[in-house]
Amino acid sequence: MSIVIVGGNECMTRRYIDLCNEYNHKAKVYPKMANGLKNIGSPDLLVLFTNTVSHKMVRFALNETKGGKTKVARIHSSSIAALKSVLDEHHACV
Repeated sequence: MSIVIVGGNECMTRRYIDLCNEYNHKAKVYPKMANGLKNIGSPDLLVLFTNTVSHKMVRFALNETKGGKTKVARIHSSSIAALKSVLDEHHACV
């Protein structure tokens, strides 16, 4: 399963990727819009950390994945525990 994480803390990027690897998922993390969110592709799951992301980034990410079968999870907190709960929920669906 491929996962794209938009938002979150830059210093937590490695931990987000490591947690996704524990679930055998491949992850890309975009903590800020410096590079314009290039190469999002069509992931199986799009995780939006709504507390640490701008409206512009949310709109851009949703437009990039529009029309596909991408599931969207919006989380207010950008903690590892919050990401783990989303992965548990979506891992059970697979």
